[in-house]
Amino acid sequence: MKKILVLAAAAAALLSCSTAPQWKPVEGRIMTRWASEVDPEAPLGEYPRPAMVREGGWASLNGLWNYAIVPSEAEKPEKWDGRILVPFAPESALSGVGRNVLPEEALWYETTFKWAPGETTLLHFGAVDWKAEVWVNGKYAGAHTGGYMGFTLDVTPYLKPSLKQTLLVRVEDGTDNDRQPRGKQVLHPEGIWYTAVSGIWQSVWIENVPKAHIARYTYTSDISDGSVSVTVETEGGDEVEVSAGGVTATAKPGEKAVLTFPEPSLWTPDHPCLYDLSISLKQDGKAVDTVTGYVALREIGTIRDASGNLRMTLNGEPLFHFGPLDQGWWPDGLYTAPTDEALRFDIEKTKEMGFNMIRKHVKVEPERWYYWCDKLGILVWQDMPSITDNRFVKWDYIHFGGTEWDAPEEVRDTYYHEWGEIVDGLKNHPSIVVWVPFNEAWAQFETAKVVDFTRGLDSTRLVNQASGGNYIKGVGDIYDYHHYPNPEFEFFEKSQVSVQGEYGGIGFPVAGYLWKDDGNWGYIQHSSSDEVLARYREYAEMLKALIPQGCSAAVYTQTTDVEGEVNGLMTYDRKVVKMDAADLCEINRGVIEAMR
Repeated sequence: MKKILVLAAAAAALLSCSTAPQWKPVEGRIMTRWASEVDPEAPLGEYPRPAMVREGGWASLNGLWNYAIVPSEAEKPEKWDGRILVPFAPESALSGVGRNVLPEEALWYETTFKWAPGETTLLHFGAVDWKAEVWVNGKYAGAHTGGYMGFTLDVTPYLKPSLKQTLLVRVEDGTDNDRQPRGKQVLHPEGIWYTAVSGIWQSVWIENVPKAHIARYTYTSDISDGSVSVTVETEGGDEVEVSAGGVTATAKPGEKAVLTFPEPSLWTPDHPCLYDLSISLKQDGKAVDTVTGYVALREIGTIRDASGNLRMTLNGEPLFHFGPLDQGWWPDGLYTAPTDEALRFDIEKTKEMGFNMIRKHVKVEPERWYYWCDKLGILVWQDMPSITDNRFVKWDYIHFGGTEWDAPEEVRDTYYHEWGEIVDGLKNHPSIVVWVPFNEAWAQFETAKVVDFTRGLDSTRLVNQASGGNYIKGVGDIYDYHHYPNPEFEFFEKSQVSVQGEYGGIGFPVAGYLWKDDGNWGYIQHSSSDEVLARYREYAEMLKALIPQGCSAAVYTQTTDVEGEVNGLMTYDRKVVKMDAADLCEINRGVIEAMR
């Protein structure tokens, strides 16, 4: 997939900041090496949606905007507090702001830009945490609730023909109010809980499209006959033509176009084959809109081995899933990686260490992160960001004595809305192989219903109903047991796939690369790289011994240090890998091969 630069049609979008923007990161925090590469005039300027690219006629609106944080009942501020670098949250260093947005406050943004309207103009927000309202040229354009998935507004009626446009956004974020998904965010970070993130934290962009245009596509694959079935949703048009791998099929909008490849190549972590996809929308035989993307052939399933243990399969072959718990946090950008290169780096490093999987922990990433997982080849277990911790639940998953939360109706409605957006919005990515609706017993409710809801949205993947949470026999596909620091099981569940959903947490605070000077912690502490490697190797041998008994996957805590947690394979700023990568690769590949 070629990198798309910020383009425009007749009039390029130009942010109305001065020619020399006054911006600098908040001081006093550790930074990644990519922080110095952030361009305040064009941060994160790559095409935000690589799985569905429309050439030309688009522009990034990222850059310096006006901002103000005011009481939630206040009207639009008459005076701005200063400038914020979008798409970095105000709590982050890279935003240039460095302060929390409290539940009783509202965060306002304003920017002006030049844009020539097309037949239809779409305004895209990658993600805004949590409730966003949008005005274009003083006219209300729409709203969205939910902090993890993008939304699009048709702003055609609100644009001026004179090119200069004004965009105003208002955001409210309750963070840890026990009513909305927030993952690890809290207003008072400590331990495993991290700095809050509010407002815009993914790219904002605008594009012109034809009046009749392609809205989205979804697909499923069938490796038994080497076919991919693509369903294209459109606004208008009467026929879609779909091409990939030298094969072409046509269908009406909303119906399946089936591509059957004569010599299909399957997607695996070792051979991440992606077929370039082209979709044309036609009206009366004439092409009116075209997008490009990609599809892949791969299948997730289960099989019993000779000992009766249920194993996960990839393309019909048993495969041990082994990877790190990936929080997806950055010391300079918090939820937002400073550059696309940084976003890719974590995935590349994970593969270099010999892992074949990542568990994306109670967070959702921008589309480009999943694109890199698809392209580079790594399995992904995708968590739902949790609404709260386990304060409302009795947590006793080992002996089946746990309870479920009698969640208020508004909480349940919010959960289903946001989890539905996540599953439906990400299911085109072949790298995602497992959905994880709950972590441990955090806000665990209606588990069986949630599993059915998830399967109703996507029946092609496994569902890990509650990773390390209260286990309900017969619900979901996976029995997931957490144990720190060493890998260990109380029992193996023969009716489901048994996995070690979390273990490890070997702490090693590397002086000079810490978020804070003291109060750092890990599940077990060491003071040198050699000690950490020895302990890691010891745990790997324990893990290998569990595989013949039924263990089919394992998740090591964790990819990087995060704030006061120093149990990462890398420091928080990614400047130090705590163990030799070659040694790690040898150990990790040995674990994966132990199940073959």
